[in-house]
Amino acid sequence: MAQQLELFDRWEEAGTYHTQKYGFFSLLVGSARKHQSSHPLVDMPRVLSLIDTSRDTWLSQAEFIKPNRRVVNLARLCLLFVDMDTYRQPWAQGRSPEQLADAVLFFCHEEGIPPPSLIVFSGRGVQAKWLLEGTLPRRALPRWNACQCFLVDRLATLGADPAAKDASRVLRLVDTVNSKSGEICRVIHVESGPDGHPVRYSFEYLAEILLPLSRQEIEEQRQRRIERRQLKLLDGGRSSNLRGFSGRQLAWDRLEDLRYLVELRGGVVEGERMLHLFWRLNFLLLSGATNSTLMYHEAAALARELDAAWNYRCQELMTLYAKARANESGETVEFQGRKYPPLYTPRNDTLINLFQITDDEQRKLRTLVSRGIAKERDRERHTARRRAAGAMDRKTYESRSLSRQKPWEALGMSRASWYRAGKPMPAVETSPSVLLMAEPGRV
Repeated sequence: MAQQLELFDRWEEAGTYHTQKYGFFSLLVGSARKHQSSHPLVDMPRVLSLIDTSRDTWLSQAEFIKPNRRVVNLARLCLLFVDMDTYRQPWAQGRSPEQLADAVLFFCHEEGIPPPSLIVFSGRGVQAKWLLEGTLPRRALPRWNACQCFLVDRLATLGADPAAKDASRVLRLVDTVNSKSGEICRVIHVESGPDGHPVRYSFEYLAEILLPLSRQEIEEQRQRRIERRQLKLLDGGRSSNLRGFSGRQLAWDRLEDLRYLVELRGGVVEGERMLHLFWRLNFLLLSGATNSTLMYHEAAALARELDAAWNYRCQELMTLYAKARANESGETVEFQGRKYPPLYTPRNDTLINLFQITDDEQRKLRTLVSRGIAKERDRERHTARRRAAGAMDRKTYESRSLSRQKPWEALGMSRASWYRAGKPMPAVETSPSVLLMAEPGRV
């Protein structure tokens, strides 16, 4: 096993979960004063080979569309991870890194959690990493966050760091020193798959095991709720698991819609920049993709996206910051007998009026649509399902109808007589050429 683990240098370990596609990764270097830099993914092998391994170095676990590791610039995700501060736990005192890995594997087995693909000794604690088959797009971030939260909560006994679960997180780079202990960060366990490489998991498989509801169950619940509403048996109460997850996904999709709206309009006018920044940041916080600690960093990235030369005033976001802190502490706001998070949860109509979104723009957005556009989309989906099931369109149906073909006229009968006669059909005419070919003796 030791010989196998020696093969995992800093590039080979990073290469198990980083692609060489378009986008960027980030490095954080230093101890007292840290320096951050971002580099194209295609340059990762060269950049990592130039790292000074005697310095504390951290590597971003996700990939980004811009040269910074803000979650609003997320490109893709390739793994789930948990950073465990085992050195703080009494049970871990005096244990070797390999014994810590055995403890993590045993605990995962007891809890029904698939074993991590890699376990890395960070110099004092351990990092558990579950590699994914392929990559996750940014739209899957809410489900990814839900899986991260589950893993951190379940592994809290082992010292899982609750602050180290976001997509913008950096973890110590293999082969580099941890200056606090003098130890070298290294791979201490590899869970091999059938091909001899670190095992990779389907994200859907992990989500089904980790989340309270699988995607199929969520869809089934949604369909049942629709049917119950149609039968007027539902009073509008909320289903905690489904609504909680759907709320985070809805907030993320609204953020994406507001960003795409600016693309459709070719930019944002000066007087509307703070309006866009405020609501984008609100939905980012509501999605659970960031928190109050990182809020202003994400705000800076969003502001640069709106206008690279814009120096916005942080004071205008203080109310949002206070609401984010209240949300993180578990506070709720009650309205008409229902509880809501302290952050803003406006209706679609409110946002459509606020941003003056036209019908043509709504048709290109995912969630910011009026009821009329939503019904239009529903009709289109219903039509598509009927076509897929073999139903013909109305024009074809009508062209084949008896009222259009009028077979009684070809028989010289009235319609009533034709029906009384048992609806006989006129004989099919055969072309002369076919009759000639059918005659005996014809070649």
